[in-house]
Parts: sequence; structure tokens; C-alpha cells
Amino acid sequence: MKFVFAIVIIALSILGIGLERCDCKTVQFIFGDSLSDVGNNIYLSKSLAQASLPWYGIDMGNGLPNGRFSNGRTVADIIGDSMGLPRPPAFLDPSLTEDVILENGVNYASGGGGILNETGSFFIQRFSLYKQIELFQGTQELIRSKIGKVEAEKFFQEARYVVALGSNDFINNYLMPLYTDSWTYNDETFMDYLVGTLQVQLKGLYGLGARQLMVFGLGPMGCIPLQRVLSTSGNCQEKTNKLALNFNKASSKVVNDLGKQLPNSSYRFGDAYDVVNNVISNPSKYGFDNADSPCCSFGRIRPALTCIPASKLCKDRSKYVFWDEYHPSDKANEMIATELIKKFGFKRVHQTQSPSPSPELAPSPTSDD
Repeated sequence: MKFVFAIVIIALSILGIGLERCDCKTVQFIFGDSLSDVGNNIYLSKSLAQASLPWYGIDMGNGLPNGRFSNGRTVADIIGDSMGLPRPPAFLDPSLTEDVILENGVNYASGGGGILNETGSFFIQRFSLYKQIELFQGTQELIRSKIGKVEAEKFFQEARYVVALGSNDFINNYLMPLYTDSWTYNDETFMDYLVGTLQVQLKGLYGLGARQLMVFGLGPMGCIPLQRVLSTSGNCQEKTNKLALNFNKASSKVVNDLGKQLPNSSYRFGDAYDVVNNVISNPSKYGFDNADSPCCSFGRIRPALTCIPASKLCKDRSKYVFWDEYHPSDKANEMIATELIKKFGFKRVHQTQSPSPSPELAPSPTSDD
């Protein structure tokens, strides 16, 4: 009799009966690079890709660095806020628990990370997309142990998923002769390799329960300040922009095809290339004064690569498209997010989080520009 009772208890445990019940919220799981990182790299002590010093985060919360590679919010922050979803904390945040995951989701994004494992290796520590998916699998095990298999499956299938990587696979891999991919492939074969890898990864996420997934495309990465300053003319590098356009075309087809093939899936591709390109081409039309240099820079020494305490800041951060050599400003991210919200057809709900304070409220040194 005791043996039979034990078997029943084990069976109930597998089904989730007797475990904690979950009145689960809809949360987000975010996979990305520095454009979506909210602090993971701060906890990677050997990483050379960090946003841990002032003036990062100056226009958000208490104005201190929070791991975001911007003066304020990320695009994922803004889109999630508009949908009434909680902001997921960094996976490596020491305060992360099963309860926090059930309440807020998780952000696995890592500065320097790419779709390919080899991308960004010179940053020493970073999470590639494969690694981020592996960490997500560990998260699933934790949640299953807390609320049971059935409840956990429901929780993960009802969650929202964001995948936003790719620029590092070009800028910090294929376009740099330090990486073997730069001489192993040509433009066409590298694109096939990259997008083919992404397709496998997206299918893998579906197998792990991702049913509602957004994939962000690339902007005109040949126009980021770093690419401009490394060119002889100071203009956008058109070869790099062409690679971004080709990536968007190929990956959008993959995402759309998967959305048709995978049962009960809603896979959508968000492309903001055109609107960002329009802003860079005609910044004043969109309320910006500068679209070719970073707000945070080391005077005339370019490129400084990262924003540091000794850097000088522009007078009005809301007038600059770029915050540092790589990353958009909070204001630019807001514009990009607004465009993606329109393309995805999302309905805005009551905002649950306070937006960034207006830049003029945050004291800082300014440049003479």
C-alpha cells in the first residue's frame, strides 16, 4: 500500500499537482546583444563590452549605470512598456529568483554577442545566442520544478519572445580581418551561414515553447559613428549597409516562413531600417540636430569606442541620434520602437513604467559643440 501511495505522489508531482499553483502573468524573454542588454555583461567580470561607467544610464532612473548601452531605455524596454509588459531583469542579476521570473520574465541579452558563437570573441566574455538559449533551457527547468510541467508549459507558451541580434556578426566578426570568418566566407556564403544558423535557433526556441516571437532587423549599421570615422570620407559605409539590407531580406523570409510552418505560432519580423535611414539622411525633419557623431565622446579623439567618465557630453542628448560610437540614444530608440510598434500593429496600453526623465533634468558636463 505504501508503495502504491508513493507511485501516486510521484505521478501527481510530474503533473504539477501538489506543487505551487501559478496565476501566471504574460512576461517577456529577450535574447539580444548590446542594443538589448540590461546588465548581464556587468556581471561578466572579464568582458570588454560593458556599460558600467558614467555616463551610461544618465537619463534613466537614478542616473547611474544600469548595464544598458545608452543614456536611457532600449527599444525592447519601450515596446514592452507600450504593451503593458514588465521589464525583464538581466539573467545574471543576483536577485533573480523563480518568483521574479514568473513575475517579470528574463533578459539574456549580452553586449558583444552574436548569432554565431565565434562573434565578438575579442570581447573575451559575452553570451552568444546559442548560449542564451542554453540559459533559457535552465530557466525552464527551474520553473518546472516550482510549478510543474503542465503549468510551466502554459507559462512559456503564453510568454512573448524577442530576438534582436546580427549587427555584431558583421561589425565584430565578418568585417574584421582578425576573425577567421572574414577570409573563410564571401558576402553570399557568410549570409547563408548566418541566416541558416538563425533559422535553426528560431526553430529551437519554438521547440522550447516560444509561440509569440518578434525578430528585430538591422538598421543602417554602416552609418553608426564608428563606421563613419573609420572611413576616409566620413560618410556611411555603403557596403556595410548593403549587408544589413540583405540580412533583413533573408531573415525576414525565414521568420515569415517559420510563422506559416510552425503550428500555433506568431513569428514576426520588425524592420526599422528605412525610418532610421531617413532620420540619418534628414535629421532635422525628425527633431535631431546630429546624426553622424556620438553625444558622448572623448573630445576630438575618435573613435573612443565607449563612453567614460572623462568623456564630454553634447548639450542636448535628445538632439543626437547616437549616444556613443555604436549605440542609439534614448530618443532615437523611442523613435525606432514607435516605428516597430506600428509595423507589428500593437495596441498601446496604459504605461506601467515611468519613462526616462527629459535629458535637461540630468546634470552633466557638456561639450562646446
